[in-house]
Amino acid sequence: MNYVFDVDGTLTPSRGLIDSTFENFFLDFCRKNTVYIVTGSDYKKTEEQLGSDICYTVQAVYNCSGNMTVKRGVVVDKNDFELLDSEIAALENEARISGFSVRTGNHIEKRIGTVNFSIVGRNATKEQRQLYVDWDIATNERKEICDRLNKMFTRLECVVGGETGIDIFLKGKDKSQIAKYVHPFTFFGDRCEVGGNDHTIYLVADHSHWVKDWQDTYQILKDIVEQ
Repeated sequence: MNYVFDVDGTLTPSRGLIDSTFENFFLDFCRKNTVYIVTGSDYKKTEEQLGSDICYTVQAVYNCSGNMTVKRGVVVDKNDFELLDSEIAALENEARISGFSVRTGNHIEKRIGTVNFSIVGRNATKEQRQLYVDWDIATNERKEICDRLNKMFTRLECVVGGETGIDIFLKGKDKSQIAKYVHPFTFFGDRCEVGGNDHTIYLVADHSHWVKDWQDTYQILKDIVEQ
C-alpha cells in the first residue's frame, strides 16, 4: 500500500514545524513504506516544516495541491495558471468587505498552479492568525467566500485550506489529481469536509483517515506499525 499525507494539521501544526519525536518516528516509517506528501504549500515551506531528510526519503512531494512534483529536491513536473483581472478584483473586494478588522498584507499569494487567498494576510503573526481562526469558526466566513467565488467563476475551484486561507485553482487541478500517478493509496488529511482542500482526494483514496491533528496521525501510524 502507498501512503499519502497532507502536511498542515496532519503531520505538523498549521504552518509549524514537525514535532521532533514524531519526526524520528515518521522518517523511519518513510524508510520502511512507500510514502508521498501532498500539500497546498510550496516546496520551500514544506522542507522547512518537515526537514530535508523526510522530503528526500519520500517517493515524491506534490506541492501546490499537486501542481508541482518534487523528487529528491528536484522539480520534475509542474502546471501553472494565472488569475484573470476580474478574479483578482473579486478577491480584493472580499478582503475589503470582510468584517474582520486585521489586515497584514500579502492577501493574494501566487503559487505554482494555485493561489492562496487570506483575509488576515500571509504576514500575520501567530496571535493575529488565531484571532482570525476564532472569527472564522464563529462566522464561517471562508466557506461563504468560497461559495460566492465558485458561483461567480465556473472555471475555478475555491476551497478552505489550513487555518486562515482559501486555496484557488483550476477545476480538477486539486490534490485528487495525484491519484493518476499513485494507486492504490491510503490518505491522511485534516480538511476532508465538503469544501475542505483534502475533500476530493479523501473521496478517491482507497482508504482514508480524517485526522484531528498531527497527534492523531501519530497514534494511527503507531497502531499500523504495531499490527
